[in-house]
Amino acid sequence: MNNNIKILVVDDNDFVRMQIVSFLKGGGYETIEATDGDEALSALNSDISMAVVDVRMEPMGGFEFISIMQADGYNIPVILVTGDQSPDLLSKAGQYNVSTILLKPVQKERLLSMVDRLMQREMTN
Repeated sequence: MNNNIKILVVDDNDFVRMQIVSFLKGGGYETIEATDGDEALSALNSDISMAVVDVRMEPMGGFEFISIMQADGYNIPVILVTGDQSPDLLSKAGQYNVSTILLKPVQKERLLSMVDRLMQREMTN
């Protein structure tokens, strides 16, 4: 089922990014890694099915990346990962049509169930 699903993982923390990639690969997903929004924009292509994006990155943060990605016509599900529990984050995520938010440290089962659920929804639309 996961054979043709490629997920872009964007996080400036090497450990967190590698952990998320490991979880996704263990779930049978193909991944592409980027360390910030600029690198992620360069990696975007039509093969990407979903993005897992950190909120706080330099020089380009998660919301700026999502905004540019959507302006460029990429309409893919986005899972935000963050250590921030601010109520403003939920509101801002809603403005950018973020599919869901996962708090760090990301739990493997929660990540994989979210990815599976979002991919099921995409396939039925």
